[in-house]
Amino acid sequence: MIEVIGSRTYRVRHRTSYEYGATMSDGYSVACLVPRDTFRQRVVSSDVEVDPVPSEVDVTTDLFGNRVHQFGLHEPHHEMVVEATSQVSIDLLADPVDDTPWERVAELGASATGAQALEVGMFRSSSMLVDVDVLRRSLGSLTSRVFEPGRPIVDTARALGREIHDTFEFDSSATTVSTPLVDVLEARRGVCQDFAHLAVGCLRSFGLAARYVSGYIETIPPPGEERLVGADASHAWVSVWTPHAGWVDFDPTNAHLPANDHVTVAWGRDYADVIPVRGVMIGPIANQDLDVAVDVERI
Repeated sequence: MIEVIGSRTYRVRHRTSYEYGATMSDGYSVACLVPRDTFRQRVVSSDVEVDPVPSEVDVTTDLFGNRVHQFGLHEPHHEMVVEATSQVSIDLLADPVDDTPWERVAELGASATGAQALEVGMFRSSSMLVDVDVLRRSLGSLTSRVFEPGRPIVDTARALGREIHDTFEFDSSATTVSTPLVDVLEARRGVCQDFAHLAVGCLRSFGLAARYVSGYIETIPPPGEERLVGADASHAWVSVWTPHAGWVDFDPTNAHLPANDHVTVAWGRDYADVIPVRGVMIGPIANQDLDVAVDVERI
């Protein structure tokens, strides 16, 4: 059961700039930067601008229903800027209620047929960056304190988020995109992407359907300090399927459930499905400087 207790509107700006050490002759890029409509989120407006103006642009919807921009630059250039500006309205939710034991939820996911099987099936198994079989052998105490017999599914998700939040340290220098999850588990440190992958892996290792969600979180400056424009960043969290409350979002980095200060851009099996900007440049071998600035403003 889900109860709406209010609403909130955000304006989000996400600017990604690349500067190349030599002039590129051609380039192809894919951007997943525009928030999507969900049962609780409505996109009021969105715009993606690219500089230099691309020679070709195509907007598509991917396998998961995310909006994807594809563009090609077929002229010499030494820098590229991709800027997305969106306004979204979000329903604020009370704590979701679903007392179904997590074991029963796993059984329902395994036996799902038809549309429900299509909805949950691809989120129950290993993916490119979340190897469930390898991870399962290393989980140990992390899951033993969470997946207690008969524990309701929403309580299980909340406990998992709290366990990761309390026993792992946020450290932006500890990992890269390619750091294996078992290394994150051993070091007990990482970033939001790592913690989301870890939560997804834990849930899937017990037969539950879990999505990796990308987007943004509103950050509040300390008392007496001004909010810094452009100082926010992309964020990642998790959504677990439940039979009565639907997909329930929770944020293990911040131990948030419900995730009422989050703006959803996209979801997939893991980060590889929802990379904000990726592509290939054609030209001489050269260094590349990347700068990303994100601003989430409540309006």
